[in-house]
Amino acid sequence: MSAARHRKGRVIIVRTIAGRVECETEIKKSRFVAVVDRAATEAQARAVIEAARKADPAAGHHCSAFIVDASATDPRIERSNDDGEPSGTAGMPMLEVLRGHRATNVVAVVSRYFGGTKLGTGGLARAYGGAVTEALSHARFLTRERREVLTLELDHVDVGRVESELRGHGVVVLGTSYAAVAVLTVAVVDPDSTAALVASLTAGRVEPVRSGVMYAEVPE
Repeated sequence: MSAARHRKGRVIIVRTIAGRVECETEIKKSRFVAVVDRAATEAQARAVIEAARKADPAAGHHCSAFIVDASATDPRIERSNDDGEPSGTAGMPMLEVLRGHRATNVVAVVSRYFGGTKLGTGGLARAYGGAVTEALSHARFLTRERREVLTLELDHVDVGRVESELRGHGVVVLGTSYAAVAVLTVAVVDPDSTAALVASLTAGRVEPVRSGVMYAEVPE
């Protein structure tokens, strides 16, 4: 299932975190060390899990969950692992927390140090899910947006004025090259509205040319 959806006029491809977060919680003397990190592929997610296992070799369990959806066309991958805890008490509650935060391209690992008191299946589920929830409370979320790349051929005398107006309307200016004419390269969410704006700024003399697609990560 694609992660793409519409919100506030923008097409959002992926909601993810800005970077790694880590926190520790304690329940009945059992310690739960949670790491949540970015992962654009299943291989990257598994590398984060293995790194956590190596970092905390004394922990009895390294339970995990991840969701990766690198693009709007690639198949979405979700995995969870209880790593020896009773079935359904660790990995799945962690995965549900990631789903609840609409987080994608993200991996969570919770390493448990047993404190001598059994928590029961319900207690374990709450502990593992709660550890990921606590970690995500410290995360900064980003949305990854698809943008069209446009090029505009302009007279040199018009470049500064047009660029300034485009920036004022939220257009991302990627660069300008100068030869016989100036070529302004921009990235936009809505190419049709940008084309209309350019037409108004140049009395219809300039028509943007679509030259590709890029993705931008924007803070929420």
